[in-house]
Amino acid sequence: MSVPIIVKILISLALILVGNKLLKNLSAAVALATVALAFWTGHSPRGMGQIVTERFFSLDNGLLLAVVILVIWLSSQMDKTGIMRDLVGSLRAFLSPRSAMAVLPAVIGLLPMPGGALFSAPLVDDCDEKDEVPALLKSQINYWFRHVWELTWPLYPGVILATDIAGLEVWQVFLVGIPMMATSITAGYFFILKKARISAGHTTPSNHRFVVMMLPIITVIVVYLLITIFLPGVGQINKYLPMLIGIAAAILVLQYRRPLGWSEWKGVLFSRRALNMAIIVALIRIYGAFIEARLPGGTMLMDQMRMELNTLGIPLILLIMVLPFISGLTTGISVGFVGASLPIAFSLLGPEASLAERLGTLMLTYPFGFIGVMLSPVHVCFIVTSEHFKTSLVKSMGRILIPSAIVLAASFAIGILLLG
Repeated sequence: MSVPIIVKILISLALILVGNKLLKNLSAAVALATVALAFWTGHSPRGMGQIVTERFFSLDNGLLLAVVILVIWLSSQMDKTGIMRDLVGSLRAFLSPRSAMAVLPAVIGLLPMPGGALFSAPLVDDCDEKDEVPALLKSQINYWFRHVWELTWPLYPGVILATDIAGLEVWQVFLVGIPMMATSITAGYFFILKKARISAGHTTPSNHRFVVMMLPIITVIVVYLLITIFLPGVGQINKYLPMLIGIAAAILVLQYRRPLGWSEWKGVLFSRRALNMAIIVALIRIYGAFIEARLPGGTMLMDQMRMELNTLGIPLILLIMVLPFISGLTTGISVGFVGASLPIAFSLLGPEASLAERLGTLMLTYPFGFIGVMLSPVHVCFIVTSEHFKTSLVKSMGRILIPSAIVLAASFAIGILLLG
């Protein structure tokens, strides 16, 4: 029990990777890691049961699972109606199959959808009609380019929260994040996308207009924005509710435009894929509950981790980079690392901090936390992408390490330059 919390957390994350490789079952691996972490951090069976019950039956968890299931239903509906094929075909009128592989998840990435990589994965598959690109590489392309906007796009909750904590304006965060976004896209192209080899002409260009084929996705975005702007109370009930309504609206719009019969809908609604994915996401959420829970002594686990890092005598500038990275790695969600680490970093600046100091600190914290999330085995998008393409979590992580390091190097350079 005297082992530092950070070591216990990292070992539990390693258990997910090793367990998935040995057991060939991601759900079992996550469950094993959760039980190990719970016991190792001193929770009694009764305490464990209480944490699991509170998380599983929470409104937040229920609506997240509903969003994930509806995402799968919508993607299946788009597949059965042929709109996915037409969407890829419309892109082929002016893009190569390889470029389309990156553009489609990037377009989906404009929408802050939980598990959105699952939505774009079938589109990436459709760009490779003859299966010339290995599943592992398609998994990495889908995962990386799905997230290229998250360093600056103001619709993402993590960016919104970080903007508030830093005391900055949305446009300031957006502008300073553009070089990071450009770095992410460039690094992804050279170290991931360029490896894909697809013969020209396999995907038949379509006369369908790209904007028209994007109607389901546009519906989700428009409904989400309308609710957020004009009915903010809906989002105050639960953060996932506007997205849930938007996806449901897209399903109805697509059914109106390209109706499916009941026999086809039965295959969509009762697919084992939706159930399996919901189970995995629920287990990931329960793991996250133990990360967020209080230890038996009353201390928050993340607070204990921060104190341990402080006692190691880590230099301040290194601490404000390491803390978000580890927080992102352990929580697997941007809001999680922002809430756990950015208040500490910005409290060290004091109330009289200049604009350059706040922007510089943001550049030394947010990208590091974001890359921690990207490398986290409990990141929902990472999980669902690997599950869709049936690839190993460890191998899926391999090719994104170099672009991740490049993003961190750019973040460090910009942060130091702003801090002077």
